[in-house]
Amino acid sequence: MGGVYCPTCEAGVEVTATFCLSCGHDLNRQGPITATGHDLNQLKDVIRLREDLSMAQKFDMIAQVEDGADPIALGIAAAGDDDDGGAAEAASMQVEVAPGLRAAQWNHEAADAAIDLAAAGTKLEKLKKSGAFGGDDDVFREGMDVGRAATLHLLEVTQGAVLPANDALQAIPVMQPPTKSFCPKCGSDIHANAMLQWKKWTDMSTDALTVQLEAAMRASMMHVAASYQETIRELKDQLSDAQEMAKSTPSLASQSKNEAPKAESKADEKSTKRGKEAAVSTADVQPAKKEEKKQKPKPKAGGLFGAKKPKKTYEGEPEGKAEWFLAEALDTVYDPHGTGKPIKGAMILARSSEGNVRVRDVIRTYAAEGEDGISELAWTSPLTKYLIEAYEAC
Repeated sequence: MGGVYCPTCEAGVEVTATFCLSCGHDLNRQGPITATGHDLNQLKDVIRLREDLSMAQKFDMIAQVEDGADPIALGIAAAGDDDDGGAAEAASMQVEVAPGLRAAQWNHEAADAAIDLAAAGTKLEKLKKSGAFGGDDDVFREGMDVGRAATLHLLEVTQGAVLPANDALQAIPVMQPPTKSFCPKCGSDIHANAMLQWKKWTDMSTDALTVQLEAAMRASMMHVAASYQETIRELKDQLSDAQEMAKSTPSLASQSKNEAPKAESKADEKSTKRGKEAAVSTADVQPAKKEEKKQKPKPKAGGLFGAKKPKKTYEGEPEGKAEWFLAEALDTVYDPHGTGKPIKGAMILARSSEGNVRVRDVIRTYAAEGEDGISELAWTSPLTKYLIEAYEAC
């Protein structure tokens, strides 16, 4: 309900006003008009002349028109164009709803920037920096396609392209473009210009809506995924640890099987050794010692501090470096003691009652938060420093 307007400047005026407060138009000479462009005084005369209405009904209808009711819907006025020319023109100008949204590829940089701002200071930011998942995963794209389909259906309902499928969708307001427009000064039709402005507005609003939807849908899905990401990562780590243990299990089983025959053979060796001790001479022992010396393996080259480590370079996206380093480049970590023991992601660096710190925990934390994020417990191990140096060298 918008009330009535000045016929000159289209400013809202009171039905009892004698002139317009905005432009000074004399409303006694030319009365106010409704939102549909009909003269209010003429509508009142038409209502008063109707014989099918009681006096109370006439007063009620006049009050409705003064409050801004549509006189065409009330049946007391006709549209400016009785033929279907306006509807046909609107139908001819009607194009596919939100073409920009339909063609979106979900790769807008503004959406990425909005996600980074929204995720600042949250768990999502840390996981995103550590490369736990990427924003361009196929799962996210498929989810956004489903959300786009729902949005497009709502837009089609609001623009009158399709009928509401149920009662819930009927509550959505229909925002169709105007079919008739008039100039308050000369009364000429300016429908073509109005349709042009409407098209420009809908195109710009759809472009903005596309970026908003991409940022909102992707950020929400990434937030949900982040709540499960740590659990999934722990399960993957446990699975990799179990697989490493399974590889070493057959060798342990074979050793236990060979222990029994060895125990039996030792008893036989002791009995035969006693008979041969008297016959063994010092000349026979010396060649045996020489053979043992020849069979000893040579130590690995590399000097006093262990063998030289290979050098590897990471060439992928920054977010995936941590997982790549854990899978491919742990052999580049400096070993100051020269033990030769391979470093694994599940290797425990420090223990405490609150939990253990493993190699993979240090690398992932450093990739996401830097040295400030590494706990004091992790720094108690000297290997932590060499892990960071090897990670930076890659």
